[in-house]
Amino acid sequence: MSVRRLADASVQPATFAFNEANAAAAEQWIAKYPKGREQSAIIPLLMIAQEQEGWVTKAAIETISDMLGMPRIRGLEVATFYTQYQLNPVGTRAHIQVCGTTPCMLRGSEALMDVCRSKIHHDQFHTNDKGTLSWEEVECLGACVNAPMVMIFKDTFEDLTPERLAEIIDLYDVGKGAKVKPGPQNGRHGSEPADGLKTLTSEKAILKSTRDKEAKAAAKAAKDAAAAAPAPAAPAASGPVAPSKSSKPKTDAPETSPALATPSPVKVAPATEKAASVRAPRHSAADANQASPEVEAVSKPRSGPKNKAEPAAAFKAPETKQPVAKTEKPSLEDKNRPAGLERPATVDDLKLISGVGPKIEATLHSLGIYTFAQVAAWKKAEREWVDGYLNFRGRVERDDWVKQAKALAKGGVAEYIRVFGKKPV
Repeated sequence: MSVRRLADASVQPATFAFNEANAAAAEQWIAKYPKGREQSAIIPLLMIAQEQEGWVTKAAIETISDMLGMPRIRGLEVATFYTQYQLNPVGTRAHIQVCGTTPCMLRGSEALMDVCRSKIHHDQFHTNDKGTLSWEEVECLGACVNAPMVMIFKDTFEDLTPERLAEIIDLYDVGKGAKVKPGPQNGRHGSEPADGLKTLTSEKAILKSTRDKEAKAAAKAAKDAAAAAPAPAAPAASGPVAPSKSSKPKTDAPETSPALATPSPVKVAPATEKAASVRAPRHSAADANQASPEVEAVSKPRSGPKNKAEPAAAFKAPETKQPVAKTEKPSLEDKNRPAGLERPATVDDLKLISGVGPKIEATLHSLGIYTFAQVAAWKKAEREWVDGYLNFRGRVERDDWVKQAKALAKGGVAEYIRVFGKKPV
């Protein structure tokens, strides 16, 4: 969307006020909204102001905003957002909006814009020399079947040719625009096909009740006509004989047997039907696990484990998985526990090591681990002890705490960035 700005201050009037009729209309619009929601009336009020002045002035926006008790900046936001509001002076007799959307473009709207450029002004939103006419290109005006089209004030003019638009512009320019009949300019009515209706040519009601009455009337007329007509003469013996079913093949297939047609014309008592019914066999796990007798009688039965081992990566639903047994923490007296220190005066920020948060840092402090140098000196057995104590399952090795601690101990954050290419997190 293009930037929409207010007109230059040199053309802005100092004040604005609704005339008597429009002031009453504005009060009616405000009264349509609930108490406390009167600001919703700004859109129709701006439209009334535009119809009165020809365009929306800064004074009109401010006056209407004050009427509705809303900040003036909000009124400016509404006026500059909607393209239906003209923010600059337009022609005093006509402002022509030419539709340039795809259907109108395919039907020649570019030629209509050329007419506006030649008769009004080369650029949009500029008036002609007398200030009576102006034009702009707009989006869809809603009569695509009648493309191309323009809108002048609240009237649309459709099925235009460049020649017809030039005539309309000349009439408005001399003040005779009211004589131009709005709507299609090629003689057709509404949006019907240009070469006449092909469907819905009758306006008769298509309600079911109407169709039923017409069907009954037609049946009655046919019956009366048949009663009044003379009886048909008997066909001559030598005339053609109607086809018979004598050559139709007979079949005993169930699909065509009349004895099996449903519903059966023979009524059967419920007790008789129940007695003839066969109960479903009871379920037997042993029988269900057996194959046919000839298969079960083979001399060499199947061998091998009954339950085939599943692959290690086989998916199991969460509800069928066995709970993982928690491993016990290694003893604090274990020989592989890293050596601790008394809390020094200066403590390193162990949270700079990726994987160490406030809670883990507090746990390390409880073990006497306060400096990067301590972590950097851990051997494999010590790393495994810390990993098991924190129940990390290999996280100390994956995050490489030792390498991080060596970099931080050597040169702090700068050395960490040089080694890892990023800041510690």
